[in-house]
Amino acid sequence: MASGSPDDSGRQAALPWTPGEVSESATEALQALDTYKKKDPSKVVVRFKAVGNAPIMRQNFYKITASNRFQAVIQFLRKELGWKAGDPLFTYINLAFSPAPDDTVSNLYKSFATEGHLIVNYSTTAAWG
Repeated sequence: MASGSPDDSGRQAALPWTPGEVSESATEALQALDTYKKKDPSKVVVRFKAVGNAPIMRQNFYKITASNRFQAVIQFLRKELGWKAGDPLFTYINLAFSPAPDDTVSNLYKSFATEGHLIVNYSTTAAWG
């Protein structure tokens, strides 16, 4: 039996490869995993626009890291507006739809950018969708 770690019965479990042998596909898989783990350092310009009775921000253009989830944008917007977690806040992309909090800013930008900006509309009441 090949060397390996003991299984539940105390016997040595057979490994499909020897510890010194690393296949090309395993190396490629490790490189892909490392690439996936790296944060995207690029920034996306996000433009915030108030809708309805929402307060208007003094500065409405911000650069946000592209690899962030949209939830980070929501939290940032709450902080800038001085709103608590329980205060109502509705966000929309291009006055059309409300993105999921786990969407990445990068994907939203690639799909819905307008004139080089990701336009995020915000409101205190449900406005669309």
